[in-house]
Amino acid sequence: MWIWIAVVVVALLILGAAGVRLFGRLDGLHRAAVRLQRRQAEAARVQQSALTLQETVLAVQQRAELVQEHVEALSPASKKA
Repeated sequence: MWIWIAVVVVALLILGAAGVRLFGRLDGLHRAAVRLQRRQAEAARVQQSALTLQETVLAVQQRAELVQEHVEALSPASKKA
């Protein structure tokens, strides 16, 4: 009878040790998941900023082309020379 009790106690100790290690790893995975979510949110913000910058550059380019056309229209003599 004592042998069975000892076997059960040893098995519970081994199971408890494995559980503690497992929960430690799960905690590490949780921290990694939180960091990944933060990086994804940051990447989304950077991507949105890049799109805004791209739109701004396109608008500036269009304005520069328009100004160039106006300059060419105002000084046709310099174009012939």
